[in-house]
Amino acid sequence: MALVPFPKKSTSSAPDDDDWEDDDSESEQGKMSFLDHLDELRRRIIYSLVALLVGLGISLFFVGRIFRFVFEPMQALLPAGQTLIYTDPSEAFFLQIKIALMAGLILASPVVASQLWLFIAPGLYAHEKKLAIPFVIMSSALFVAGAAFSHYLVFPIVWRFFVSFDTEFLTFMPRVEPAFSMYLRLILALGVTFQLPTIVLFLARLGVVTPRLMIRHFKYAVLIIVIASAALSPDGGGVGMLAMGGPVIVLYIVSIGLAWLFGKKRTKEIEGAT
Repeated sequence: MALVPFPKKSTSSAPDDDDWEDDDSESEQGKMSFLDHLDELRRRIIYSLVALLVGLGISLFFVGRIFRFVFEPMQALLPAGQTLIYTDPSEAFFLQIKIALMAGLILASPVVASQLWLFIAPGLYAHEKKLAIPFVIMSSALFVAGAAFSHYLVFPIVWRFFVSFDTEFLTFMPRVEPAFSMYLRLILALGVTFQLPTIVLFLARLGVVTPRLMIRHFKYAVLIIVIASAALSPDGGGVGMLAMGGPVIVLYIVSIGLAWLFGKKRTKEIEGAT
């Protein structure tokens, strides 16, 4: 027969009822916090979509110039007298909408990054919230840098590879829609993969990632990068894979340096020395 301890004295006439009420209120607060979390997520998504729509509106105003900026490099690499073609009546129209969406996403990227940070920030400590401005600036700059790297280097290399098969027996007459899909896929892939230093810096400041951990798993990281580059590259000859994978491996090495310089342990050592 188990011994039951005597309850503590209380001025309340019904302690058991108060305990049940406390449990119910705590349970209700837990549910409300979860609902608040979902409401916060909804709010951040709405703000990001509004920023994207504003960027889309601005891009539609300059869509002619953006169209020329995207397709002039493709046209320059085609054989003399050839142009990109379209076969569906609505293809050219929807292509301009897609181009405006791409440019709008690039314009809205600082707002999207800030909304992502604002969604994460409530779960962080005060000193960790100071990373907000560097996070937004770094992520936006690296996304634009990745898109520019794809436009000026990676895509011309891949496009030149395909155009090189034009011979006296074969005539290359590319449709504009598949050509732009290839261009857009490379732009987004490199824009996202260029976020690696931002992610590593954030995790290193939280103490989740260390330089030693990244060095120890370097070979696995290279393997993952090669597989991802092969999957995202539009050509099967390895040209696009090398053009994409090489810079990402360099970014991984740079990220190791960032983790060493700005990691949690390193920061504490510097603060202790000062």
